[in-house]
Amino acid sequence: MATPRILATSGGFNSAGRYNARIPGNLFLEALRLSGKDRPRVLFVMTATGDDTDYLTISYQAMRGLSVDADHLAVYAMPNQPVDEALGKADVVWVGGGSVANLLALWKVHGIDLAMRDAWERGVVLGGVSAGSICWHVGGPTDSYGPDLQLQLGALALIPYGNGVHYDTEEQRRPLLQSLVATEQLPLSYATDDHVGILYEGTDAVAVITDSEVDPQTGPAAYRVEKVAGEVVETRLAPGAIS
Repeated sequence: MATPRILATSGGFNSAGRYNARIPGNLFLEALRLSGKDRPRVLFVMTATGDDTDYLTISYQAMRGLSVDADHLAVYAMPNQPVDEALGKADVVWVGGGSVANLLALWKVHGIDLAMRDAWERGVVLGGVSAGSICWHVGGPTDSYGPDLQLQLGALALIPYGNGVHYDTEEQRRPLLQSLVATEQLPLSYATDDHVGILYEGTDAVAVITDSEVDPQTGPAAYRVEKVAGEVVETRLAPGAIS
């Protein structure tokens, strides 16, 4: 039986040094490797930005030079292909950032939430950035409702934890995630700095991966945030295997 895997990130692609041009970072390349395919079929899902065509174009262009077959699933103004068919032929699914609240609502309407669970159980590698990270968890802080972050629940809960993204670059995110864990509105949660991701096998967090080489002691990292004896404890998880 295939191992269900999710790569939940605050990254995936690096700047190519040109306006609106991106190149795959280690996180996206790891998703490809985990597929086990010489030429994996990659499905981009950009629901969180309303299937923004510029975002899709940048993503397709970033595939230059890679041995992949790229496709996308859009739902505006109607699905561009049957949902089950799109996910049924994918080896890797990459979900873009944007509004996780809108993403979850539209996924439910079109049955994408159920199709994602089926794909995960079949061993399709699921990954994504920001909204494309929170969506796999119970929920997490989001700016989907305005500049003041709010708690989003009702995510797919394939991973039974809370999730925090952009932990080092957006000042509201760390204190809000800690507060939500303290009040038990979220369970034990995992968070990622920008350009950092967590690999889950089944529901276990097994590794921290970065888009480029960083200092394991002082560079960007991931974090486990949990309530222990009535206090919130944040544990830094350096790049590499999680012990």
